[in-house]
Amino acid sequence: MSKTLFEKICDREIPAEIVYEDELCVAFKDIHPQAPVHIQLVPRKAITMLSNAESSDQALLGHLLLTAPKIAAAQGYPDAFRLAINNGAAVGQSVFHLHVHILAGRPFKWPPG
Repeated sequence: MSKTLFEKICDREIPAEIVYEDELCVAFKDIHPQAPVHIQLVPRKAITMLSNAESSDQALLGHLLLTAPKIAAAQGYPDAFRLAINNGAAVGQSVFHLHVHILAGRPFKWPPG
């Protein structure tokens, strides 16, 4: 199976504006931002979508959620950001590699959509 766009970014095969990385994940600026701050936080492990994560991924998923606020804070938004995870094409997932959208810098409405 060929690598996803996000795997290629993690492996530095294609360029991205990386704002954070560690042994488990990479975060980079979205190329089509939907807010002044729009960062994709992706695990290095290729998981197609949240519903395909396994119990063995629990620590990784927790790491993503604990890392996202640190990234938001580093971007100047320690207390005002939104996280979004799309699960499937019908709700807007276009790259089938699990990713957390970190959005900040403008007001958001509820419900989203």
